[in-house]
Amino acid sequence: MARPTVTFLGGVREIGGNKVLIEDGPDRILFDFGPSFSPRIEQFYVDFLQPRSASPVQDLLEFDLLPRVEGLYSREALADSDLPYRPPEIHGLFVSHAHADHAGYLKLVDPEIPVYVGAGTRQLLDTIESSSPAMKYGEHAWKVFEDRRPIRIGRLEVVPYPVDHSIPFAYGFLVRTSEGTIAYTGDFRQHGPRAEDTRSFLAAAAAEPLSALVTEGTRAGPDPRRDLSEEGVRGGVDRVLHDRASLAFACTYPRDVDRLCTLHDAAQAVDRDLVVSTRTAHLLTQIAPMFPAGTVPVPGRSPGVAVYARKKRRNFRWEAPYLADALGADTLRAHGSRYLLALDLMHFPELIDLRPPRGSPFIHSMSEPFSEDDVDDQVLHNWLDHFGLEFHQMHASGHASGPQLLEIVRSLRPAHVYPIHTQHPEAFEKAGPRVRSPELGTPYPLGA
Repeated sequence: MARPTVTFLGGVREIGGNKVLIEDGPDRILFDFGPSFSPRIEQFYVDFLQPRSASPVQDLLEFDLLPRVEGLYSREALADSDLPYRPPEIHGLFVSHAHADHAGYLKLVDPEIPVYVGAGTRQLLDTIESSSPAMKYGEHAWKVFEDRRPIRIGRLEVVPYPVDHSIPFAYGFLVRTSEGTIAYTGDFRQHGPRAEDTRSFLAAAAAEPLSALVTEGTRAGPDPRRDLSEEGVRGGVDRVLHDRASLAFACTYPRDVDRLCTLHDAAQAVDRDLVVSTRTAHLLTQIAPMFPAGTVPVPGRSPGVAVYARKKRRNFRWEAPYLADALGADTLRAHGSRYLLALDLMHFPELIDLRPPRGSPFIHSMSEPFSEDDVDDQVLHNWLDHFGLEFHQMHASGHASGPQLLEIVRSLRPAHVYPIHTQHPEAFEKAGPRVRSPELGTPYPLGA
C-alpha cells in the first residue's frame, strides 16, 4: 500500500502562500489557502492591476501563481480556465488563522469542500468580510472545530492546538496518519501573551511519533528585527508617551488585538484615550465577546477608547454605530495631549488636517520593512519628515526567531523537517540532516 504523502503546493521559498496537501490512501486534506508575499506575484499583479474577478483562476494559473489541482476549485472560479471542473477531490481544508496569506484564496475553493476553522477565526473572517469590501471568502460548508479535539477524515486524524501569533485564534495541527504524525505549525511565536499555548502545542508534538515537522520559517536566515516581547513594546510606548504634551500617533496591524490592547493600556496610564478607525472599532466590537470580559477595549463600552471620524465622501452602513460620538480632526488638533491616535497607513492623508506639532511622536509598531506587509519605507519616511514627526520603532514579531526555530527542530527530533513560509529554508540545515528543503508540487512519502 502506498505511504501517506505531504505535498507543498505553495509557501515554498516564499513568505506566505501556504498550501499543504496531506494524503493517506484515498483521503486528501489541505492546510491553508492564500496568496504569498513573494516578489514573484508582483511581477504580474500589483496595486490596481489584479486578476479579473470574472476569471480569477485562469489569470493566476497563467503565471503559475496557483496550484493546478483538479477537484479543488469552484466551477465559477474556473471560468474560461483550461483546468476542467471536477467534483471535489479534497475532503477537508483547514485554516490555521485569519491572515490573508493563509485564507485569502478561500473564495476560489469549491463550496462543497468542508472548511475547518476555530470559532474565533470564523468570527474574524466574518468581521473582515463585512468591513472590507475587497475581501471575500466565499460560501463554504464551514466546520467549526474545538481546541485539542480530534477530527477524523477517513484514515487521517487532525488535532488543532491554539498557538501564539500576531492575530488571535491561530492554530497549529497534529495530523495522525498510518505512518506516524505530521506537525504543522502554521504561523507561531513564543514571546507573545499566549506563549503558553505554543509551548503546549510543541509538547504535544514531542509526545507523538513525529514523522514530519512542517514549520514556518519567516525569520530564518538574515533578520534585522529586534526581538521585543509584548511587554517590551509596552515599556517602549510608556517611555515615548511620558511627559509628552502633543498628539501622539501609533501605527500597527489593524487585526493585532494584542498590540491594540497594549496601546490602550499605555494610553490609559498617561491619561490619554486610544483613538481608532471605524474598521478597528468594528473588529474590537465583534470579537470582544470571545475574550474574557473587559480585556479587549470596545468603543462606546470601555473607558479610554474612542473612534476617529475620517474625512470621507460617504460612509458604509456598518460604520454608522461608531460615528455618532466619533472625534474629528479639529478635536484631536485642539486637544492632542489627551489622545493616542492609532493611524492606519492608508490614513496618512489625515495628517494634512491634523497638523501635529513638529516633534510629535510616531510609534511604528509594525515589522521593520523586511518581509511582513508594510508600506514602502521611503514613502513612510517622506510623510514623517514632511510633518516633522519623531519616529520610534517598537514591534514584537508574530513569528519565532531563527534561533528559536532551530531549537524547536532539535528538541522535537522529527524524522524529517520541511521549512516553508520562508525565503531561507537553507537556514534550517544547521539543525541536522533531517531537514529537507521542499520542492513545489513534489509528494514526499512519510516513513521513507
